[in-house]
Amino acid sequence: MQIPNKIKKTTTGIVLEAFPNTLFKVKLDNENVELLCYLAGKMRLHRIKILIGDKVEVILDEYGGKGRIIRRM
Repeated sequence: MQIPNKIKKTTTGIVLEAFPNTLFKVKLDNENVELLCYLAGKMRLHRIKILIGDKVEVILDEYGGKGRIIRRM
């Protein structure tokens, strides 16, 4: 029996603040919401730098807690 993959909602946003341990405050484009986001594992592995003002793609958590930055645009 296969379990269906959960649908992941992605959106774009702009980085407002950078915190320690690769945490960022991101303002989402489609909503006027500021969300605490962390870097995805591949971005940490390849040491991709995120700066304030960068436009990023974010996967939203199902429960609305945090987001995961998956790509810098």
